Amino acid sequence: MSDDEREERELDLTSPDVVTKYKTAAEIVNKALQVVLSECKPGAKIVHLCEKGDAFIREQTGNVYKNVKKKIERGVAFPTCISVNNTVCHFSPLSSDETLLEAGDILKIDMGCHIDGFIAVVAHTHVFQEGPVKGRAADVIAAANTAAEVALRLVRPGRKNKEVTDAIQKVAAAYDCKIVEGVLSHQLKQFVIDGNKVVLSVPSGETRVDDAEFEENEVYAVDIVTSTGDGKPKLLDERQTTIYKRAVDKNYHLKMKSSRFIFSEISQKFPIMPFTARALEEKRARLGLVECVNHDLLQPYPVLHEKPGDFVAHIKFTVLLMPNGSDRITSHPLQELQPTKTVDNDPEIKAWLALGTKTKKKGGGKKKKGKKSDKTESSGEAEPMDAASQE
Repeated sequence: MSDDEREERELDLTSPDVVTKYKTAAEIVNKALQVVLSECKPGAKIVHLCEKGDAFIREQTGNVYKNVKKKIERGVAFPTCISVNNTVCHFSPLSSDETLLEAGDILKIDMGCHIDGFIAVVAHTHVFQEGPVKGRAADVIAAANTAAEVALRLVRPGRKNKEVTDAIQKVAAAYDCKIVEGVLSHQLKQFVIDGNKVVLSVPSGETRVDDAEFEENEVYAVDIVTSTGDGKPKLLDERQTTIYKRAVDKNYHLKMKSSRFIFSEISQKFPIMPFTARALEEKRARLGLVECVNHDLLQPYPVLHEKPGDFVAHIKFTVLLMPNGSDRITSHPLQELQPTKTVDNDPEIKAWLALGTKTKKKGGGKKKKGKKSDKTESSGEAEPMDAASQE
């Protein structure tokens, strides 16, 4: 084994230290999601909630791995976004933005945290109301949740990415919803939030990905977005884009002084992970960012929209493909859902949901009659999250 191969193995899930870092990042991002949700009230400014989520992640990551010999990077892996109603994703406005939450809004909260470059991401959908969620809002959330539960069972060693793409289409259709185009589920590696192995949300001529097989000791961010609309979101206003990521493989000599100033700041503060323009000197940022994007030095994360009146739901989770099965490390319980549709009459979807997420141990030792292995096999069953959506 070469030194490079040995080093790569030490940075995957065969290393207990790496697993601990993923799980620590997950624990922090799960708590951050809870903190942001608890602050969501009618009249709350979205930008303040986004700032609170990012500040919580920075504070909590700053409290871990403080006494290690070698200083490690840690903090926000993806800025907190709160996208409301027919806004699909990536809404994380500048400090000057006045957008407020209103009763009845459907919120999609999306965020990420890393410890030493080992990333945990999560997205969750919440309807701003008392009591159970009903009607088409319930359908679209149940579709995203059930698709996520099916994906959890199919993103496992030996299976192919195309199987997941096909399955989530079928689940969404059962709820008379669409999977939103252009959303990708990526493999995660140290300091890499968009790895080369990808699950495509919707097959299309515009976006092609290589066929891939999932393997043990890999990590994935499974990203599901559903819509009651046509699932083909549009960019309405480029000025709403505030999240960017440095394209490390691109170089260009910027002409404008403001661009060079901003790019230097980005290279120092955010050399690898996505960041929000809020974190830059805002007056100079807008002008400088445009030239950086135009010359591919930055990858923008655009704010996309479905049509007004469409309902959109987003569920994202991080899963570790451990030797003993799939370990979903980020999540948040859903509100009670009373959807108008059900997957109970679809044997294929029911069969997917019945799959366990843990691997049975081979041979060795006596087992008590069926009890322990049964429990292990069913421990990943979709109970608390989608009990309501399956009724």
